[in-house]
Amino acid sequence: MEAEKQIVIRETTVREDSIIAKHFQQMWLDIGVPEELIHSDCENNTVNFIEQARQNLSYQGFVALVNDVIVGSASCQLFAGLYPNALKAEYRNYGYIWGVYVEKPYRRQGIARKLTRKTVEYLHKIGCTRAVLNASPEGKSVYEGLGFINSNAMHLDLTQM
Repeated sequence: MEAEKQIVIRETTVREDSIIAKHFQQMWLDIGVPEELIHSDCENNTVNFIEQARQNLSYQGFVALVNDVIVGSASCQLFAGLYPNALKAEYRNYGYIWGVYVEKPYRRQGIARKLTRKTVEYLHKIGCTRAVLNASPEGKSVYEGLGFINSNAMHLDLTQM
């Protein structure tokens, strides 16, 4: 009889930034981005981004462990915005969730849901009024199950012009 898997979700340490970076790169590969289109220094760029976000945007990472082995991760931070913030914080203090990733053998076991739930709890704790994320097709049902709704975001692929 196989021993029951114990899933633990906890905050990351700085020493685990490289694991988050590896998961972030693998996430892009898993959703179909060709390897040649991923920056050759993706992992280092991600670690540097995390360092800056930790200092300036209340960054927090989370890892999922199964029997003490890291099998997934997720990141969240204050959303810096795409345009000047004209709205009061009581209305628009958004948090952004990114890099939710679970290694293939551990998918469909509720791990992504648990990781996302932890990011939402953290963003709520730091005073965010809304959590925002971009969902992969595979992850969309996970987020909808947690109460996320589709928004009016639209995009246009300018590489096809």
